[in-house]
Parts: sequence; structure tokens; C-alpha cells
Amino acid sequence: MDRKLYRHRTNRIIAGVCGGVGEYLAIDPTFVRIFFVLFAFLNGFGVLVYFLMWIIVPSEDARNVSLRESARIGADEIAQKAHFMGEDLRQAVRSPTPQTWMYIGAGMIIIGFFALLDSLPWSWLHWLNWNVFWPVLLILAGIAMVMRYFRKE
Repeated sequence: MDRKLYRHRTNRIIAGVCGGVGEYLAIDPTFVRIFFVLFAFLNGFGVLVYFLMWIIVPSEDARNVSLRESARIGADEIAQKAHFMGEDLRQAVRSPTPQTWMYIGAGMIIIGFFALLDSLPWSWLHWLNWNVFWPVLLILAGIAMVMRYFRKE
């Protein structure tokens, strides 16, 4: 049986890369997704590989296209998704809901927490370093935004 790697049309969260890799390797795509998330925390390597595969690997609908055509289709898909995300972001900024502020605050907490973990040596003197100070500020700002959401409910 001649198996080919492609981006899955139905088993997808973003672009179908993990669904296609999971099917190609005959494993659950959830494991592939976990793999990409773990490697995303290694200096963004997982994100880079994911975007490269999004561009290079053809979609299930276009299995028999050339590499150049697959790259064009993948790049167009990325541009289209970025456009829709930008429109959603503009709408959220123009008329933010309390949930929007809660999500922004939660995101700030998560980013700040990981940045803090990345920069923490195990000495209290390190708190004087800006690389520790800004993640703490980010976490506190995020907590304030999330608390603002729950106060209004």
C-alpha cells in the first residue's frame, strides 16, 4: 500500500497537519498535537515545523499537486486564516465583551508564568533582574483582568 502524507480535511484543529501525520503514522493525532505543543516550547521549533508542514504538505483534497502548487495553496490558507483572525481581533477591540478581557487576562497570566519559569534561577537576588520583573508584572496584570471579569458577574 502506497501511503502519502497529506493534511487531513476533517480531523483538524488549525490546518490538519497533526491529523494527517497521525493517519500517516497510524497513531492518534492527539499524540502528534502534544508533540508539536511540547516542541513549541523549545524556542518555537514546533511552531516553525508546523507552519512549514502547513505550507509544504498538500491538503487531502489536493493530494496529487506539485510541491510548488501545494506551497502556494498552503500559503494562501495561512494568509486567509490570518485575515479572519485579524478581523476577529479588530471586532473584539472595537466592542470588547467581558469574556474578551477575561481571555486576554488569562493569556497574559499563562505567558507571564512560562516566561517567569524560563528565567528563574533559584536565588531571591534574581528578582532585581528585568527578565524576572516583566513576567511578574504580566502575571499581575492578567490576574487583575480576570478578577475584573468575575467582579462583573
